[in-house]
Amino acid sequence: MPRSDYHIGVISPEQFVTEYTFTYIINGEMHLYDGSNNYVLKSGESGLARKNRLVRFKKEKVNGELEKVFVFFDEHFLRTFQEKHQPGVPKFQSGETILRLPENKLLPNFIQSLLPYYDHGKITEAFANVKREELLIILLQAQPELAGLFFDYGIPEKINIDEFMNRNYQFNVSIDRFAYLTGRSLSAFKRDFKQVFNDTPSHWLVQKRLQEAYFLIDKKKQKPAKIYLELGFESLPHFSYAFKKRFGVAPTELASQKKAQL
Repeated sequence: MPRSDYHIGVISPEQFVTEYTFTYIINGEMHLYDGSNNYVLKSGESGLARKNRLVRFKKEKVNGELEKVFVFFDEHFLRTFQEKHQPGVPKFQSGETILRLPENKLLPNFIQSLLPYYDHGKITEAFANVKREELLIILLQAQPELAGLFFDYGIPEKINIDEFMNRNYQFNVSIDRFAYLTGRSLSAFKRDFKQVFNDTPSHWLVQKRLQEAYFLIDKKKQKPAKIYLELGFESLPHFSYAFKKRFGVAPTELASQKKAQL
């Protein structure tokens, strides 16, 4: 069987979780970071990522193998499921971004039953909805309190911009996303951002990322090629150009200088 991603739903190109996302690791490992905490899912383990959260993930092969399943639960599907099954909706307590799911003897069998329906990593919509419903029933039977998470359709509340942005500036998402996650319209976000930082969001983000890059190269001896993606830059040339414009030296030159001083 080819080592690949299998998924039900649409994978976002951003480091933003748009829908509740179930992940099962068949082979390999997945490392996740939400701005505060690191999580690791290994072979045979599963987790659930909350929607409306920022997450960076890195996939790693183990013994040359990497194979995993993603299932996305969008709001339309969840509302339809709730109307059909009428589950109780207790208050969900945990605030974790990634919820580790306990071992469940039904999950490995479910995953194996899922794989034959895939064609090049995708599954037809008719089968997808049936299998998503089956998975959600399995999860809710094992942890009924998850209903309080899945069937909460609220949007992010207004939160402190200063704390949020200083914790999440490394994530490569749009200004619109940052506004939404702080509970604001785009115009309100820009207005409040100006009051807090005396700068525009776009300019502040670039400068903040460049300052952190300089620190990592200068003090932590990190290689530019290893850090630019983790700091929210889309490409190494773009990072190098912005870095040299800001500090008057290319990041590779600074790294060479620091290496020579050792």
